[in-house]
Amino acid sequence: MSSSILPPSTLNDFGKKHVTKGLARISDGIMVKGKGSYVEYLDGKKMLDFTCGIGVTNLGHSHPKVSRAAADQCMNIVHAQCSIAFHEPYLRLIERLLPVMPHPSLDSFFFWNSGSEAVEGAIKMARALTGRQNIVTMQGAYHGRTFGAMAVTKSKTVYSDSVAPLMPGVFSIPYPFWHQHRLPPSIPPSILTEQCLYQLHLLLSQQTSPKDTAAIIIEPVLGEGGYVPAPKEFLAGLRAVCDQHGILLIVDEVQSGFGRTGKWFFIEESGVKPDILLMAKGLANGFPLSGIVSRKELTDKLAPGSMGGTYAGNAVSCAAACAVADAFHEENIMANVQARSQELFASLNALRDDQTLAQYILDVRGRGLMVAMEFASSEGPGAAFDPATPKGLTVKKGIASRVTKKCIEKGMLLLTTSVYEVVRFIPPLNISQEDMKKGCDIFAESLREVVREG
Repeated sequence: MSSSILPPSTLNDFGKKHVTKGLARISDGIMVKGKGSYVEYLDGKKMLDFTCGIGVTNLGHSHPKVSRAAADQCMNIVHAQCSIAFHEPYLRLIERLLPVMPHPSLDSFFFWNSGSEAVEGAIKMARALTGRQNIVTMQGAYHGRTFGAMAVTKSKTVYSDSVAPLMPGVFSIPYPFWHQHRLPPSIPPSILTEQCLYQLHLLLSQQTSPKDTAAIIIEPVLGEGGYVPAPKEFLAGLRAVCDQHGILLIVDEVQSGFGRTGKWFFIEESGVKPDILLMAKGLANGFPLSGIVSRKELTDKLAPGSMGGTYAGNAVSCAAACAVADAFHEENIMANVQARSQELFASLNALRDDQTLAQYILDVRGRGLMVAMEFASSEGPGAAFDPATPKGLTVKKGIASRVTKKCIEKGMLLLTTSVYEVVRFIPPLNISQEDMKKGCDIFAESLREVVREG
């Protein structure tokens, strides 16, 4: 059998023919290089990246310390399987993570490959440790596309279309997001918290008894559901219910963790203790790695061999993650997040205050550099019943995707999120002031063009 090398100019068409249609892409072409806040394509175009591979390359593309650490590890050992023996990068990573955990009780680690796998492992642990089956999740939540993670995902139907029955024993309550309660964006967080906690108590009385409920799982900042930070009092309320009934609280910080919101983990804002903390994405800056962290008194109850995986906690990925943790300290990343966050919010709020644009913008929200702008729409889910639907103004569905398309045409990668008209900003945490301004200017220009086009 002979093999041939395709000319680079034909690779894009080759990919369209042979890569599954189940994958969607926001840009055409082949990405061949990334450095810092930019990526380059095979055809020579250079793009400012405000997606970070969906919140993964938090330190920018090809960070020299991270890439060097991975390369060095490749020359030592690549695959030191976790069920055969310890390897040093795995243990050195735990050494670096222990001091930044949001609660000192979080002292037992298991590393896997992806966020979905971390969710699967957390559900398995919760059921094993409590002897209970049921899981309570949030409306609008995204936890992954593998089977258990898909069952607790409630952000979009596309992730589970036509594959029912899903994993049983899953129940959901509203998240403190004003859309879900038919309330305006200006509603105080305390009202949303009361509504959600009331629904949780009702759920535990009507649908899943506390004695049958293993865990409550939550993204403290709703990701695919719209980039909505949870109020502190809601997170505290969940903790109180879990403490009362012996339910485990699983905090999914796959997207919001590792400095994305200006803290190592967003849950720190509330002071709430997770029973199980999940991380991935920015953990290794592009190398596949996720983490499940709990407390030793719980994980000591797990049977040896019940956790594992062929590539779990890969040595190269763990070495990269060690370098990521070091870079956060050495390069003062958190200070940059705070500074650039202020600039981003100032730019977006200025657009919202512009009288030519104000009627099209419903909300600006988020934390740190996990930020969203939501646009008004006359065609959103349940628009006829939603008080946020504009009156006397026809805004067609798709304004968010039209804006992101314009941004891509102008040289910046940007993503939408949720079933609503939401654009999300996920730039590198070490982005420069100059590149932040450039990105904000591209977005403002794109938005104005879309509004003019109607």
